Amino acid sequence: MGAQLRVYKRRIRSVSATKKITKAMEMIAASRVVKAQRKVAASTPYATELTRAVTAVGTGSNTKHPLTTEAETPTRAAVLLLTSDRGLAGAFNSNAIKAAEQLTERLEREGKQVDSYIVGRRGVAHYNFRDRKVAESWTGFTDEPTYADAKKVAAPLIEAIEKDTAVGGVDELHIVYTEFVSMMTQTALDARLLPLRLDEVAEETRSEGEILPLYDFEPSAEDVLDALLPRYVESRIYNALLQSAASKHAATRRAMKSATDNAGELINTLSRLANAARQAEITQEISEIVGGASALADATAGSDR
Repeated sequence: MGAQLRVYKRRIRSVSATKKITKAMEMIAASRVVKAQRKVAASTPYATELTRAVTAVGTGSNTKHPLTTEAETPTRAAVLLLTSDRGLAGAFNSNAIKAAEQLTERLEREGKQVDSYIVGRRGVAHYNFRDRKVAESWTGFTDEPTYADAKKVAAPLIEAIEKDTAVGGVDELHIVYTEFVSMMTQTALDARLLPLRLDEVAEETRSEGEILPLYDFEPSAEDVLDALLPRYVESRIYNALLQSAASKHAATRRAMKSATDNAGELINTLSRLANAARQAEITQEISEIVGGASALADATAGSDR
């Protein structure tokens, strides 16, 4: 066997092994994204209704509360960035990081100091590599987040929003995550969690033809908002974690399918080259045999004369 043919066969074996791996990863991601979709569908109504309840309480009372009252001159903001612990997901992490950087730049142009909170090893590695300060980070649960993980992430953010900015608190809380739109579309976006934009939520509710319910507050509206604050933040973060997990699995499935298809095309190309090399080798051997036979015949004919 010729040297060139051996090279092609070795490359075909290597690419075939890679193709098996990417195909397996594609199938795993496809199974996980279905489960993640179900969790997103189950958590979204709760988060939506809780937001509407908070809006109803906020619009129905004059109580000043961090949940619903904006600071006159906000000076500090917290940005929570949701990424994944693993790669092989195309532009999933880079899009989320880019959206977080754009949000941070916008807040800094408004004169606000930004504290960064990060979920996922990819985001942490990005910030550490660029020597950017991270207030707090969490890793190890991005593929299958639970409500307990959301509570763990929300705890320092709630503490920061409740503290005064002079002692390390923040006036605003923003989140950057990837919204799961469909299996083919996932969009990195940012949203302000606190203070809640009451006008926007109320306008959205009116546009859907719904009317916010009226409430009687016992013992007081402030106590009700104090009880709703951690539930609201935890539910929104949990829903965002689930959205990001579903988006990551969908992005991984798409990336691995593309890798599998590319590996198949490369195997076909290498197979054609290997066949051409084998044909060239056979042709050369036949030419050598024919040439040798012809030379032997000429030599025999010369000796007979």
